Amino acid sequence: MEALPYVIFTGFSFFAAGIATLAGFGSSTLLVPLAVMFLPLRQAIFLVACFHLFNNVFKVTAFRREIDGRLALIFGIPSIIFSFAGAVLISLLPADIIKTAIAVFLMAFSVYSWARPDFKIPAKNGNAVIGGASSGFLAGLIGMGGAVRGMFLIAFRLPKKSYIATSAVIALVIDCTRVPAYIFTGAVVDRAGFLLIPFLVISAYLGVRAGKKYLESIDQETFRKIVLIAIFLVALKLFF
Repeated sequence: MEALPYVIFTGFSFFAAGIATLAGFGSSTLLVPLAVMFLPLRQAIFLVACFHLFNNVFKVTAFRREIDGRLALIFGIPSIIFSFAGAVLISLLPADIIKTAIAVFLMAFSVYSWARPDFKIPAKNGNAVIGGASSGFLAGLIGMGGAVRGMFLIAFRLPKKSYIATSAVIALVIDCTRVPAYIFTGAVVDRAGFLLIPFLVISAYLGVRAGKKYLESIDQETFRKIVLIAIFLVALKLFF
């Protein structure tokens, strides 16, 4: 890659980190389309996964006192198992068909939840397991599982900081599973993009700092609407 793509990608990753801090997810959705302009798809997913990992490390550090440990565990265990499965199957399953189906579902969920503020997925342990498994699998397969995780996690009506912290922990365990899987299964061949990683660490840190600062001025209901809008926008991106 030439210098300009480095600058564009790194600069955009700062904004992605800030937005993802507010919504609890979304950095992969924003960065994967940009990364594929410079790298093959599998390498792009891997590089964004590395950024995603750093982003979540900094979010967990920033909001560590707000983590809901029980919920993180219920989500996290199936996430680990299914993210590995998705990462292994990345070259075998028809990702486009999966993305379209998920997009339609997320779009319907976000619109209905906006129109009916009292609607929510039942906050049960079984639904948390389903949410962890499905978001982990999609993260491993297409690098975009955060919206599904957000859809299930928002059902538990956590305070905004607890939502972000718990979501970040779940995402982090997924990243720690799928990143090594990409390497060991041979999904990453040309490692020239590794030169970007130090810059992505810096942009992830600064983006989380900026997002956390802005979060202080948002009330709980506005935060819920931000999450629903983010889910809808992710669905549009997946659909088109």
